[in-house]
Amino acid sequence: MPAMPFLKTTLFSTANKQMLLLLQSHPQQKKSSNQIKTTEHNNKTPIPFPFPFLHFYFNFLSPMPVFRRFLWLFLVFFIPFLQCFSISHQQQLPVLSSVERDSVFAVLAAVNSAVPWRRFFPDDLCSAAPHGVVCDYFYEFSNSTEPDAVHITELSFGFISDYSANPPCSSNSTIDPVLFSSFRYLRKLVFYKCFTSDVAVYLSGGNSPAFAASLEELVLVDNPSLVVSLESLFGNFTNIRRAIITGNGVYGGIPERISDSGELEEITLSRNRLTGQIPASLSKLKKLKILDLSRNFLDAYAPESIGNLSELLKLDLSSNRISGRVPESYRNLQKLEFLDLSFNRFGNFGIPKFLSEIPRLKEVHLSGNLLGGEIPEKWEKLERLSTVGFSSMGLTGKIPPSMAVHLRSLSYLGLDGNNLVGTLPPEFEFLKTLNGLNVENNNLSGRVPFSANFCAKLEGKLRLRGNPDLCVDEELKNVKNGSVLGKMKLCQQSVITQQLFLSGCSSFMLGSVKLQSTLLMAVFWIFLLKFLGVLGG
Repeated sequence: MPAMPFLKTTLFSTANKQMLLLLQSHPQQKKSSNQIKTTEHNNKTPIPFPFPFLHFYFNFLSPMPVFRRFLWLFLVFFIPFLQCFSISHQQQLPVLSSVERDSVFAVLAAVNSAVPWRRFFPDDLCSAAPHGVVCDYFYEFSNSTEPDAVHITELSFGFISDYSANPPCSSNSTIDPVLFSSFRYLRKLVFYKCFTSDVAVYLSGGNSPAFAASLEELVLVDNPSLVVSLESLFGNFTNIRRAIITGNGVYGGIPERISDSGELEEITLSRNRLTGQIPASLSKLKKLKILDLSRNFLDAYAPESIGNLSELLKLDLSSNRISGRVPESYRNLQKLEFLDLSFNRFGNFGIPKFLSEIPRLKEVHLSGNLLGGEIPEKWEKLERLSTVGFSSMGLTGKIPPSMAVHLRSLSYLGLDGNNLVGTLPPEFEFLKTLNGLNVENNNLSGRVPFSANFCAKLEGKLRLRGNPDLCVDEELKNVKNGSVLGKMKLCQQSVITQQLFLSGCSSFMLGSVKLQSTLLMAVFWIFLLKFLGVLGG
């Protein structure tokens, strides 16, 4: 049934006070002696009892100006009528049932028994509930014009901030089983840092909770003592939209039935103890925007079917034991903005070429997978890409200048721990958004081609150590930015001359070739003219 927003009706005592002040501030008119006598005479004249209003009007209101007379009538008769109507309307709103109310207090006592919840909050709990306990009014009968029921729809526990001061959890928080049997209309359930002691909290009753058909958001964050299998925790939820279960003692495999809820938009199951493989049935979740399974113990291959999740914005499978090849079907994730496959066991198949075909990509992390191969040259379509994590991947070859040319939004590039050779592309200095460049522990060589201003801007985020053949000019030696520039070796004059020669040699040789061609053409025309002249003679 649809829920009606909670509307607070206000009594009119404040309006009464403002009206009295308004009347008192209205300028008084002076009365003549005749008017005073008339008033005194009228006070002595009895008015029949059946007409008290006329008695009030002629003896009290008639001497007043019309404006004040109207205000007094409004104050004395109309406002009390509205008050009575407001009170009667409030009295018609339903109250929370005693069973549901007692269940709320039981759950609150289990979360924090040190707080006298019943003393602080009234029996009519929905009229003044603690933050994190939300009620909604319902029309349970089709012909109802007024709400005829009220139920608990949100329960959030655990202090987050001053702006979300949910009921605080204690060091010995537990879960009362009535949580799973008493709240048929519950839409949102949150436990934030509630179960953190060394004593395990075992969750029971979650297989078929009363709120299985109504729950839309399940949020369990940083509850390491909460021990439950994902299979039993997830229940038979049919309308759930967000499942954020991170940093808990949740174990077991990802159940196939997780894909039975076609409304799911977010699945975050990070930092748990999940095992097994990622079910291919996840491809049924056509509305899914966030899939985060990071920091678990998942293995086997990454399913190709994930490439069918056309609405996906974030895919994070990092820090698992996934092997094989990065599926080519992921090129179909055209709305993807965040991709993290780092620290898995993907094989030596190189950096996926399809990355350049995902135009909305903002972050890509592949570090910790020995993919091998060279860094691709194509980056033209990735103008939004801001973060690239390619550390410890067994990469070879040179750093392509095209990365600096086309990645105009790049803020961080991590290429450390590889086998890259050659020089640093000077084009990186022209990236205005770049604030971190890590090329440590490679085989780069030659002169660091950046200016002192650029190195000072990056401060300690320009990481170059572990490249013994890199050198710096005297100017960079004096840059005090917390980096290792001061500890790097100075470039010898021969190195600088060699780089200048190499950079200018090609243009010199090209100029020589052009000069030789010009001279040959001139000699050819001279001989041709002489020959024609001879023939003419």
